Formats: sequence, structure tokens, C-alpha cells
Amino acid sequence: MQHYPVKRLVTFIGFTLVVGVANIVQAAPSVLRLTPPSQLFVTHGTESLPMIARFIPGQRFDLQVTASPENPRNTIKEVVFKVDDVPVPGPVTLTTTGLVATLPANTSVATHRAYANSKPGIHTFSVTVTESDNSTREATGNFEVVPIKRSGPKVKNVIILLGDGMGAGHRTAARIMLEGIAQGKAKGALAMDTFPFTGQVMTASLNSIVTDSAPGMANYVTGNKAANNQEGVWPDDTLANFDNPRVEYLAEFLARTQRKKLGLVTTADVFDATPAANAVHTQARGAGTGIVDQYFDDRALTGLTVLMGGGRKWFLPNPTQCPTAACEAVTADFNGSARENKTDYVLPPEVVTGWGAAPGAKDAGRDLISAFQGAGWSYAPNKSALMKASDKTPLLGLFALSNMNVALDKIGKRRGTSTVVDDYGFPDQPMLDEMTNKALAVLDAQSPHGFVLMVEGASIDKQTHSMDSERFILDTIEFDHAVNVAKRYALAHPDTLVIVTADHECGGVAVIGAAKVDTDNLLERSKSGAGTTAGGPRNGTVGVYEAAGFPHYTIAADGYPASTDPDRKMLIGYAATADRGEDWLTNPRPLRDVQQPGDAVAPLNTYPALAAKRDAAGGYLITGQVEEPFATHTGNDIPLSAMGRGASLFTGTFDNTEVFFKIMQAVLGGVPAR
Repeated sequence: MQHYPVKRLVTFIGFTLVVGVANIVQAAPSVLRLTPPSQLFVTHGTESLPMIARFIPGQRFDLQVTASPENPRNTIKEVVFKVDDVPVPGPVTLTTTGLVATLPANTSVATHRAYANSKPGIHTFSVTVTESDNSTREATGNFEVVPIKRSGPKVKNVIILLGDGMGAGHRTAARIMLEGIAQGKAKGALAMDTFPFTGQVMTASLNSIVTDSAPGMANYVTGNKAANNQEGVWPDDTLANFDNPRVEYLAEFLARTQRKKLGLVTTADVFDATPAANAVHTQARGAGTGIVDQYFDDRALTGLTVLMGGGRKWFLPNPTQCPTAACEAVTADFNGSARENKTDYVLPPEVVTGWGAAPGAKDAGRDLISAFQGAGWSYAPNKSALMKASDKTPLLGLFALSNMNVALDKIGKRRGTSTVVDDYGFPDQPMLDEMTNKALAVLDAQSPHGFVLMVEGASIDKQTHSMDSERFILDTIEFDHAVNVAKRYALAHPDTLVIVTADHECGGVAVIGAAKVDTDNLLERSKSGAGTTAGGPRNGTVGVYEAAGFPHYTIAADGYPASTDPDRKMLIGYAATADRGEDWLTNPRPLRDVQQPGDAVAPLNTYPALAAKRDAAGGYLITGQVEEPFATHTGNDIPLSAMGRGASLFTGTFDNTEVFFKIMQAVLGGVPAR
């Protein structure tokens, strides 16, 4: 492939004296960043591969350059973008304020919004920057427009089920607990195990081999690499959280071109990285006020029709004192709203014009639930209301102030064996399969042109961070129950593609064996203080190889284990682990969730704060590889399972961005009939 070196049109810098006469030699401006990202640009033309920025025909994205004058007394006067040596028509906005402090004097960021190219192939992308003394410099990168092949029947509906942090170890542990093993063979399969096509996904982000959830999801639905903490944008050199160069999402493109609808369902706070990275453009995944405002303000652009999970704190006007009706059964006295102006947004005019986006407003006192209801949405604050909500109107469901309670604790509430859910103040929370079933009913009724539904089992990741094995396993089982709902829908609607995967692996989870002792003995060891010596939680306890045997769990009628502490239970280890106390028994309470508005008041402030302080009575402290107090994500590949029309595209090992192009091929070009 041909290389396109950076053209240095002016090579002299500063002032030069020639034969005693002072001659001013023009200085060439420096191009510090070119967007979309390009290996050709980064290597100054010596490498053209890998192709970093890739798009489907007609997909919109922003062009941007950061440039500084070599002479700090000058300014950047003009910027011209070219694709294949043809100037890109339309306005270019020069920004000189609100930039990062480390940039040279008089640096400018120039942006052209919402560019699109429909010609398949590799394109050169160049910029010519002119300084106030008329000196210029050109820098060159590239991008690719990936062709869509006309191949057969098309996919109408896309369901993406994402187990956050769910690697092969998580799936294995859930299968052993739910189905069991006899004489070396699994007695049954998870719903996700029954999907006929499987692949392996590489998960790196734009700036790290270890991704967080923001690019982990965004890469699937833009076809482009995002940097950690960023959603639907590329990095830039401005400080504002919502003005970064954008790339069009799967849902946005399909809403714009095919009038498809979007549904987002999660067990996390709805502002969280995974749901937001389907509809919101920001460099700051934590900017919750602006994220949820953008859900509502730009719902016409994304087709958003269903939004369910936790996160009521972002929708309540600030302040909202708890307890009130808005806080359900919360008994403590605290402000239940997290809305604040510093995490809200106001967009630059060129974003509003180029993308047709709402301008935004910094409004901490906004009642966003009322705004949704005023726009004709049904609102469900709990499971009872969810079951009664109409399928004929868009649906907002907010079942907790922040993250929803996890499956183990929700099931404990339903069985009358746990007060954790009551401590959080939201006793009537739905399970993920119940939410998924309702979301499909609403989307099916309101999406004659099809839909995209993303369903997230969020606390597989969150409880793995806490190294709380039983809680992440039950959340994986809860997630698999939701997978089964999607599977049934796809079997009844053969024009539906269903994908089950993760955004990354968390914790380096592995099934290491099983307890060699019964539960009563394990309880004694957990109180012994003996640590790694005889009679403690490790020596004489952890059975490996043939000593592990085949752990057996009894499954109750509700589809979950009757007990997560049977005799000779399965044991889990972690590779990307923090310090943790371990006694191998189910923890009666989860670790504190600092995202909860009431975390600092009773009873939540009495919950254990750190895994290193939990399970201390047995004296067995496992020293972690990381200094953080929680287990971390890994760079491991993760499994993907697919069924329905187009599923045959998802085999082999591929980059996370390839998922986008496989989905779009199935939706836009179709797949050969089988």
C-alpha cells in the first residue's frame, strides 16, 4: 500500500541572517493531532496499517485537527480539510479557548462536523493549515469506507446482550452452578451456550490493551476505537466534556436511515458506560447529568424508545430530599438527587447545526422524569408498575437511585431471606429477564421498521471488581435468563439477530477447584484466624485437580440456587486481584456502593467498605497484584455467541470494532439464505 508522507511545505523556523541582512523566514505551523485517528499520520507516513478509522458508506463523523504556530506570536488563520485531494465543503470552526493547558501558545482546534463518505475503499485524508504569516503545513492520514455487499435476506431487529466483564471463567462458573456436571459432562447448558455460532473478540481500546466499559461498548456500535472513559467520540485537545469529535452510533445511523427504534436495559445506573455508549457522545463517562439529559434531548436522533435500569438520582431535581415518594421506601435523610451543573452540557453551535443535536442547558433543577412523562412516556418506578405499563407508549423504568441491587440480594428479598434490598430502600425491583421481556414487548409494538435493543448484565463486572464470587455468578445466571428471553423472541421472529458477549473481561476469573470440606467445617475455618495454616481457610480447604470433584447446587423453582454454600462448593480465583480477605463463604452483604446517594448514612454506611477488610476472622488475606482496592479489568479476549439471521458472520477471532461491520452487513446488505 502506498505511503503518504507528511508534506513539510515550509522547513525553516524562526529568523535567519544572510550576508548581514536580517531576513524573516516564515515558520511552518505544527499539526499536533489529526482526527479521525490514523496510523499513517502517527508514523509520519511510514506505516499505513493497521487501518484505524473505518466506516460504513454514509456513516457520519467529524474531522478535526489541532495545530499550533511555530512562531508563538502568530495565529492559525485558515484550515482546509481534503479527502482524496478534494477540499471538503462546509464550515470549519476554529477554537482557541478552553484548550488543555499544556498546548503551545496560540494553538487552535479546527473542526468540520458530520462529514460522510459513501465511496467504498481507502481514502487519503489531509489538512492544510495556514498561519497568520501565510506559512502552511499539510499533514496526511487515511480512513476506510467498508463496502456493504448485497447478499440476501436482511436483519430487521438486533439484540445485543452484554454481560459486563463476563469472560469465559464467568460463563463456566455460572454453568457449573446452574446445571452441574456428572462424570465430567455438563448436565445442561446455559442459554448462551446453545447459540450455534461462536467467536472470540479482542477488546483493546484506542489507548490501552485494557479497556474500560465506555470504549468496550462504543467500539461495538461505532466500528471505531474510542479511548478509555470516552463514548461515541475521539480524543481532542479541548476541556469540554461534550464537544469532542463524534462518530455516528449504530442506533443513530439506523434511526436516521431506516427509522429503527432503540432500547437500553441495564441493571446498572442508566448513566453508566455501557448503556450510554449506545446513544451519548462524551469524553467523560462520569458526566451523569449531561448524559441522561442527552438521552431525552436527542431521543429523536437515536430512536430511544425504552430506557430501563437504576439511576433515578440523575432524573430528580436537585435537591430532592429523601425520604419522599421519589425515593420509595428509603428511610434515611439525604439528598437523593445527583444532578449538578458541572456534569451537565451545553453544546457548541456547530455541533447543534452539524448533527441536529439539542443545544443542552445546565439545569440541575430539571425534573427529567416529568419531562419524559410530558413527552408521552410511561414511567415505572418498580416492578409492579413495570408489569402494568402500556406496550403502546415509550417506557422509562428507574428502579433505584443508582445501581440496582444484584440478583443474589433481589432473590433473597423475594424469598424472605435477606434484608439487603430493604436497606437500599427499593424492595420491588424487577429481575433482568422481566425487564428484557417488557422491553421486547414495547419495541415490538412500536417499531414497525425494526429495533436495536441492548441488554446489560452490569453487576457481573461490579461484583467481580468486589471479588464477590457468589454475587457475580448469580448475576451471570440472571443475565442468562435474559438471554433466554431474547432467544425465544428470535425463534418467533426469524429476521432477528441476537449477540451475546462482553465488553471486556474483569478480574481474571477462574474456577480453581472446590472445597474439600463440608459447609459446617468451612464455617469453623472462617472463624479460626488460622490463615494459611492447618485448620484455616486455605490449607486443607481448597481442593484442586481430582480433589475438586463435581460441586452440586440445588436449583429452586425461581431458577436460582437454593443455597450458594452447599457442601464442597465451587471455589473461584482471580488473576487481576486486589488485596482481599477470603473464607470462601457467601458474603451476607455486598461491599458499599459509593454511587448510591445514601451510601454515607445508615444502614448503608455500615456495609463493608473494602474486600481487604471483609472475611477477616479466618485470617486469610490474599495479596493482590494491583494496588487498587478492587480487582481490575484484564486484556483477555472474550467469547461471543450469536443466533438468528446473520449469526454465521460471527466466527473466528476478530477485533471488537468488527462487530459493528458484521451487524451492518446483516442489516443493510443481508446474508445468504441458509
